[in-house]
Amino acid sequence: MIPKVRSFLLQGIDALPVEIEVDLDDTQIQKEIVVGLPDAAVKESLERVRSAMANTGYPIPVARLLINLAPADVRKEGPMYDLPIAVGVLVASGVIHPSTVRSPALVHTGGGAPAFDDESLGLDPRRVLIAGELALDGRIRPIRGVIAMVTLARDLGLDAVLVPAANAAEASVVEGVRVFGVSHLSQVVGLFNGELDLEPHPTTDVAAMLEQTHASIDFAEVKGQESVKRALVVAAAGQHNIVMLGPAGTGKTMMAKALPGIMPTMTPAQAIEVTRIYSSAGLLDSKRGLISTRPVRTPHHTASSPAIVGGGVIPRAGEISLAHHGILFLDELPEFSRNVLETMRQPMEDHVVTIARSHGTVQFPASFMLVAAMNPTPKGDVAPGEVGQREMQRYLSRLSGPLLDRIDLHVEAPAVAWSELSAKATGTDTATMRAQVIAARERATRRQGDVPNSRLRGKQLDEYMAVESSAKSLLQQAMTQLGLSARAYDKIRRVSLTIADLAGSETVRPEHVGEAVQYRLLDRKL
Repeated sequence: MIPKVRSFLLQGIDALPVEIEVDLDDTQIQKEIVVGLPDAAVKESLERVRSAMANTGYPIPVARLLINLAPADVRKEGPMYDLPIAVGVLVASGVIHPSTVRSPALVHTGGGAPAFDDESLGLDPRRVLIAGELALDGRIRPIRGVIAMVTLARDLGLDAVLVPAANAAEASVVEGVRVFGVSHLSQVVGLFNGELDLEPHPTTDVAAMLEQTHASIDFAEVKGQESVKRALVVAAAGQHNIVMLGPAGTGKTMMAKALPGIMPTMTPAQAIEVTRIYSSAGLLDSKRGLISTRPVRTPHHTASSPAIVGGGVIPRAGEISLAHHGILFLDELPEFSRNVLETMRQPMEDHVVTIARSHGTVQFPASFMLVAAMNPTPKGDVAPGEVGQREMQRYLSRLSGPLLDRIDLHVEAPAVAWSELSAKATGTDTATMRAQVIAARERATRRQGDVPNSRLRGKQLDEYMAVESSAKSLLQQAMTQLGLSARAYDKIRRVSLTIADLAGSETVRPEHVGEAVQYRLLDRKL
């Protein structure tokens, strides 16, 4: 019988099953062949497997070795197949004896995650999802995409997963599957043959980890800028995009990095989804195992479009997907390439990135808050007089109208006076701002469910917004005088609704609309 070992491949952030078949024919001359659309790293796996087996003391088969990676029409990449190929070869050569072991029995306890019968002997390679990179001495190195792998194993109803020890903490955030972290090929053989008593890695209590998170920067450290803090409260309460305009050194970057502290804690499902993206990109810290705080991504203005949005021959997540459920901070917004900024327009509306390639289409989640900062001119400040105004207009014209329409709040961050800089910090702190945001979000959730105000469509706004007649008149006047677009009209309505939620008001009043209109600063300047 031809040994079959289960593994996976990454397609975006999702895992697809891969079956590895090993055919060992000792009637033919020694030759190793890998088929099934492997890339160069997969083809090199046989050399790593051969050296790892030899240096661990296992016999090298002197025969024709044919390894098939199914399905054969999907490209396989990376070194994650080293370990499952080695297991298949060891089964084919008789070192691992799957016929002498029993699969762990699943015991249903009536609720919650399934339990497993620990009295079973060993593991059955046919019931385990396996992945890992082999070193030449048999050590097992970490791989990327482990959370997607464990999720696939759970969906397939498999008994367990076998992952590198460095990935075990990451894998354990998914419930319902036993996770075995191994550090050497000899451990794998002992585990499958029932000769090694290795306990599964304990499941991570995701909810408890999230409760322990805290803000790294407190808004109380920011001197002055109370009007900007108010705008950030509005942005966080409705999940609105925001741009801050002001001279250098006014605290724009510091406030952007402090913003996650006033946002609600991620749910366990959100935290696992964010961790899954980082795991698939190979950016997860093995010591953490879980992204428990909302991410803040700060790409440099020289970053390319694929780096920001995602892409590549084999599509990878870009910065906007790495900022999923968090903050994408673009400092010096006009310095970014016009092409980069324009490619962000669709993901900002749809909250998903779709990358099409000849071999298929991949989607990455991109539900992020855009927080941008910019100086009024390339010099960082505005020169006095008409010359300075023209210079500012030229600099701001680098930003297209359609892009600005997609940014809900435009707020000015003025230079901080010496009296405020030299005084003891007494401004609004993170705890106060966070309480306001959570209260407003709870009010919105009772009204419209989990959809934040920034994502309400026009029809939903008509349904949920109770607007006083005087507020409607003010909104009409603002639209006419500022010449705003239809998209900007809906942005003002959404922001007005958020301000009403912060005020605890059942209706949208003129003062709410007036504040929302004030946040269209760049519409007035352009």
